[in-house]
Amino acid sequence: MISNYLNALLLIISIVTLLWIVSVFIKNVSIVDIFWGLGFVIVNAFYYILNDEYFTRNTILLILVTVWGLRLSIYLALRNIGKGEDFRYREFRKNYGEKRYWWISYFQTFLLQGILMWLISMPLIGTQYFTKSDSLSIFDYIGIFFFIIGIIFEAGGDFQLSQFKKNPLNKGKVLNTGLWKYTRHPNYFGDSAVWWSFAFFSIAAGSYWTIIGSVIMTLMIIKVSGIALLEKSLKSEKPEYQEYIRKTSSFIPWFPKK
Repeated sequence: MISNYLNALLLIISIVTLLWIVSVFIKNVSIVDIFWGLGFVIVNAFYYILNDEYFTRNTILLILVTVWGLRLSIYLALRNIGKGEDFRYREFRKNYGEKRYWWISYFQTFLLQGILMWLISMPLIGTQYFTKSDSLSIFDYIGIFFFIIGIIFEAGGDFQLSQFKKNPLNKGKVLNTGLWKYTRHPNYFGDSAVWWSFAFFSIAAGSYWTIIGSVIMTLMIIKVSGIALLEKSLKSEKPEYQEYIRKTSSFIPWFPKK
């Protein structure tokens, strides 16, 4: 397993390095965001191919990761392509200076995301490597349930938000209907639920410590690059957001307060 895992690291670093070279020529670091979901599709397929035998659980995981990853990458591509570089990277480019940012971006963004992808992929290799039979356990069915819930909230939340933003009358307003009525971040909750579904598949295969990858993903979503960062900007940009915070669960869906 260790050799397969290390080979996956080399594969990921090779791909993000090529992406970085492309980003230098087009002067757009945002392409790394589009690659995030697709990267997990590639690395999970790599783990799958390395197996001598293909069992039911392995194939289910291959399908689910592919559905999740391609959906996310296609959504981000449709949202980002033609819109220029994301404001976060423009700010970095401005702060570091054009003459330095081209190489700083490799370590700060591309290599960092590549290493995170490798660490987070642990439940994927745990499932693919340790599965040794076609039998499924209760943890597999729990995993499928979590995936269904997760993809509904993630894809549904993204769709509802994109439709909300299309209406110019909603500029400056807060989306508080549909899935957004029950959690302030349905897409982030859904993403976390999907990764806990992968953790349950890993547990079903008998690999327990590899669920660390799902823990890292959840912590990233809640504490680092997801909810914490987004809410900081929304509080200052949208006056109605404070009332939305008071009424609506921050992460796990629940009925709004009256």
